[in-house]
Amino acid sequence: MTSPAIPEARRETLYGIQYLRAFAALAVLAFHAAERSGYAFAIGAAGVDVFFVISGFIMWVIVERRPVSPGHFLRERIRRIVPIYWLATGVMVAGALAGLFPNLVLTASHIVASLFFVPMRSPSTGELWPVLVQGWTLNYEMFFYAVFASCLLLPGRVRLAVVAAIFVSLVALGFMVESDNALFATYTRPIILEFVAGMMIGRLWLSRHVPPRWLALALIVASFAGFAMIGILNLPFDEWTCGPLAATLVYGTAFLEKHGRGVPFAKVPALLGSASYSIYLWHTFAISVAAKAGGAVGLATPIIFVTSMCAGLAAGLCAYVICEQPLLRSRGKLLAQRRLLPSIRRNLTQDHGR
Repeated sequence: MTSPAIPEARRETLYGIQYLRAFAALAVLAFHAAERSGYAFAIGAAGVDVFFVISGFIMWVIVERRPVSPGHFLRERIRRIVPIYWLATGVMVAGALAGLFPNLVLTASHIVASLFFVPMRSPSTGELWPVLVQGWTLNYEMFFYAVFASCLLLPGRVRLAVVAAIFVSLVALGFMVESDNALFATYTRPIILEFVAGMMIGRLWLSRHVPPRWLALALIVASFAGFAMIGILNLPFDEWTCGPLAATLVYGTAFLEKHGRGVPFAKVPALLGSASYSIYLWHTFAISVAAKAGGAVGLATPIIFVTSMCAGLAAGLCAYVICEQPLLRSRGKLLAQRRLLPSIRRNLTQDHGR
């Protein structure tokens, strides 16, 4: 339940999930800022695991609440993901051509593969990275969307089981077969199971299953404690470690929304959650500039780290305001116009009939 004083638009938003999106984006931001300033904050990369679980959760809840066709689902996801990503990739390519990124090797095939979310080894490093390195996660996102969309043709009662069976089979195949093929190596990683975990949480969330509030809070605390322990003790981690922690965090946070007033609205975390995609895509540009500038003038390492964090966050927020929001608004207006067209046509037909 939500407070009657909260506007209708806010009732539609799960602010706990929004805050987790902000947390995940800031974790990745801190990971890259630390990497460029000489610190070690490897656990920040686990923000990606949180993003993947959230993605599975949100997609399941959205489609169950408002069923759509596979084509409509994919069009909406492409409109949401592709324009900003192509713009950021274009900036990266332009910067490389201008000599701003001397270590970045460009090839036409790698650029095309990057733009169309096809995993390919980078000619710069040999890693399975697109031109914009953090775009590797979008290869997984788009793959998940494609599988999920195809399963929308199935009855709702078997949809989750089929997606889970596909992803578990791919992971099992990865354990049984060794291959250097980029597609095979990408889509057999256990990290894809995090989308399934998010879908399972979404299914529980839409059911009558409601754990006690104390349990939801305990799970959130336990998850943060697990991430903190890995970071403080510098323990090894991978998707088998961070996936369950991320799922526990999303589960606990999502079910807090079902108790009393839910998760209260807080302006800054909500803004950061809304801007998390832009922050994720654009922060590395500003971090690189800030870290190089800080090193050139002899700033202390802690100052370089803080400055890089602030620069990366500012770049993401600026991109959100300047690029992402206008695109979302224009898309919203287009959808509103499309919804109005049938009624306008009916009125014109009626008027003509008179």
